[in-house]
Amino acid sequence: MKLDVSLLKSVLTIYDEMENNGLSLCYLGEFNQDITKMFTSMAEDEMDRKSEGRAVKKKVYHVMVETLQNMNKHSDELADDLQIGKGLFMIGQKEETYFVITSNRITKDKRPSLESAIDQVNNATPEELKEMYKKQIREGSISDRGGAGLGLIDIARKTDEKLDYEFLYLNEDYYYFILKVEINSKKISERMEKKAEEKAANSAE
Repeated sequence: MKLDVSLLKSVLTIYDEMENNGLSLCYLGEFNQDITKMFTSMAEDEMDRKSEGRAVKKKVYHVMVETLQNMNKHSDELADDLQIGKGLFMIGQKEETYFVITSNRITKDKRPSLESAIDQVNNATPEELKEMYKKQIREGSISDRGGAGLGLIDIARKTDEKLDYEFLYLNEDYYYFILKVEINSKKISERMEKKAEEKAANSAE
């Protein structure tokens, strides 16, 4: 096989763009339990090297697992009739914020309900998210395939951030659903410090 210099240049250009935007891992293909374990393990090793706090590592791990599981369950592009979802997964960090980006194909008839569910999550207060979570546990009403609604609510609760999303038109039957979740390490550390101070103050009373 002859070396394709143009292809190599394109790959290196993409690599430079990824590095400039803080992306440390990018994967395109099928998603299963083994892939999820591999990615979470790689992310944990990277955060260990950076001496990241336990609370931050726990949040990042949780978001990765939830987003990957949702892609596996709810992608409308399956690998080789194996009932395994396919899609795009990326993780990175810019300054104090970790981010996870996923993209998978969905049918156009699913867009309205998914968009409505995310907007509902984004507009909810922490107290409302807690009640939505409890309701979803009891009823499982947001997704007819199970877990997607619950996963989105749980991610919003754990990160205390809005879910950033887009629907990119593919053709008359499909859209690409893109979801970005951010985990601000500074906010999480400050929140943990505040809780520790409050606990210490209560113990002293």
